[in-house]
Amino acid sequence: MTLIIVVAWPLLVSKSIAFLRNPARSGAIHMFKDLEHLIRLAVVMAFALIAFALLRAAVVPKSFGQYGHYRGAAIAEIAARPTAHAGHEVCESCHTDVVEQKRQGKHVVVPCEACHGPQAQHADDPGNVIPPKLDTAVVCTRCHEANSAKPKDFPQVVTADHSGGLACDTCHQPHRPKIETETKTASAKPAAGDK
Repeated sequence: MTLIIVVAWPLLVSKSIAFLRNPARSGAIHMFKDLEHLIRLAVVMAFALIAFALLRAAVVPKSFGQYGHYRGAAIAEIAARPTAHAGHEVCESCHTDVVEQKRQGKHVVVPCEACHGPQAQHADDPGNVIPPKLDTAVVCTRCHEANSAKPKDFPQVVTADHSGGLACDTCHQPHRPKIETETKTASAKPAAGDK
């Protein structure tokens, strides 16, 4: 059908142009000087529109637009994937000592799996699935590497200058990263003149 239209359309266009330009027709009003160009343009636009509609029907999934401007079947596909994250409540039910450490620092609002990664398998079988030790030189810099786009009051460091190549957990306790200074212990000791 399409082949017939493609082959026959130039003939149809030329016949219609000849009909419209026929000076023998009585009362013929020539509104456009180059009418054949406009008719060709209209035919090309019609073919382009039909080609677009066919291509869209072939390429766009059937469930697109079912629930909005996305593919509706994606919801079921994502729901069918296995669960990877356990959730901080599950972590905190076993690791109560870490919860106490986090409450004393600013990392209290950071979910466990933000640093430790997905831990659903560990939560399901904690005896056999042991998470690997984190490389704090990599994990901590995800948030704390100096960047002018971050808020000024957010703790940031240039790790090359700050740590001298050491891992962050050499000096900092990751769940409560503020280093306790020796000033507290020094103020608790009596001065040399006080005996």
